[in-house]
Amino acid sequence: MKSLIRVLSLAVLFTVATMSTAANAEQKIGVVNVQAVLANLPQVATIEQNINAEFADQMQEVQRLRADGNFLVEKLQREEATMSEAQIKELQAQINDIGQQLQQKGQPLQQNMQRRSQEERDKLLGLIGQAIQAIADSGKYDLILNATAVPFAGEEFNITQEVLDRVSKAN
Repeated sequence: MKSLIRVLSLAVLFTVATMSTAANAEQKIGVVNVQAVLANLPQVATIEQNINAEFADQMQEVQRLRADGNFLVEKLQREEATMSEAQIKELQAQINDIGQQLQQKGQPLQQNMQRRSQEERDKLLGLIGQAIQAIADSGKYDLILNATAVPFAGEEFNITQEVLDRVSKAN
């Protein structure tokens, strides 16, 4: 029993000694708001323009189909009372045909644009990660946390602007 108490006492003493040493060591901590960096990067606007240019022809086709469909729906609503049953069915068939074309062209277009946007976003997140690592190395930070994981941090810990400046200069 005495040896158990002695072992526990030594373990507690060792733990306290270790904790006091770690507590006395000065640590440098930084906080970065990755979402704010991503939202304020000048490259984001360029990427959006490039993606829109890449898919411009397909977007115009989808917009044309939408406009045609809207025109036919409005025509049906306006003139339905004066149209014959055959004319109504023909117009409804045209509207359905345009709806199917919109689905066939619009959904893949949207998926392709989202895929490309995600690819570009991933590249930017990679640049942000590299900038954070470079700042951590050059500033001798022990720990850098994402601001969304920290309930509160003083401004002296915030390196968001530094990360934004570094990534903005990268190309």
